[in-house]
Parts: sequence; structure tokens; C-alpha cells
Amino acid sequence: MLLGLVTAAPMAGAITAPELRSQRSLQDLQPDMHGRNLQQQEFLKASLEGYDLSDTDLRGAVFNTANLQNANLRGADLEDAVAFASRFDGADLSGAVLRNAMLMNSKFAGAVIEGADFTDAVLDLPQQKALCGRASGTNPRTGVDTRDSLACR
Repeated sequence: MLLGLVTAAPMAGAITAPELRSQRSLQDLQPDMHGRNLQQQEFLKASLEGYDLSDTDLRGAVFNTANLQNANLRGADLEDAVAFASRFDGADLSGAVLRNAMLMNSKFAGAVIEGADFTDAVLDLPQQKALCGRASGTNPRTGVDTRDSLACR
């Protein structure tokens, strides 16, 4: 009797439904996304470093563990967005609207926030304090002062 050696095929990495949806939406991404409508899109683990997302409608978008370092988000609408554990280091958020955004565990080192509106956004306390240290300006769309929107003292 001859016994055959059965080898398992290499296992493919498991992918979750949100990651699959994110991969589909990322297929259409280009470094210049200026002014696009990307409402409620999912950018899970996405590398958007240096992308131009200025004046983009990102209301309700999800950026979990996304890299937005040095991205241009000038004038973008991120109302109700979720950005858990995402990197905004060096990003230009001037004039952006981040009302009601969930920004827990996200980092904003060196981000430009002049005129950004963070009203009712949820930030980690150390990040909120760091942002207050450089907050200035008034949001051109909402008329809200950046320092007031961050509840700076």
C-alpha cells in the first residue's frame, strides 16, 4: 500500500468584508482626487500619502489605519468621517470641515489646521492639546473659529 503525502495549499490571507469593499473603492483612486465626491467611501489601511484630496466631499468616509501624511485636504468636507488610528502628519487641513468626525488614535503632527472646523469631533486629549497649540483662523464655510471648534482654553 502506497501512502501519498498530502500537502496543504498555501493559505491565502483572510480578508474581511470592509477590507474587500475598501480595495474596490481604492482601485479608482489617483494621486489627484481634487473636488471629487467620495462620500461614505472606505479607505481601510489605505496609503494616501501626498494625495490631493482638496475640496473633496468625504462626508461619512472611513479612514481606519489609513496613511494621509502630507495629503492635501484643504477645504475638504470630512463631516461625520471616521479616522481611527490614521496618520495626518504634515497634511494640509486648512479650511477643512471635520464636524462630528471620530478621530481617535489618529496623529496630526505638523498638520496645517488654519481655518479647520473640528466642532464636536472626537480626538485624543494629547492630540487636541497639540492642535490647540497651533490653532488659528476661521473656517470659510462654517464661520467657526478653529480654536473654538477645538475647545481650546
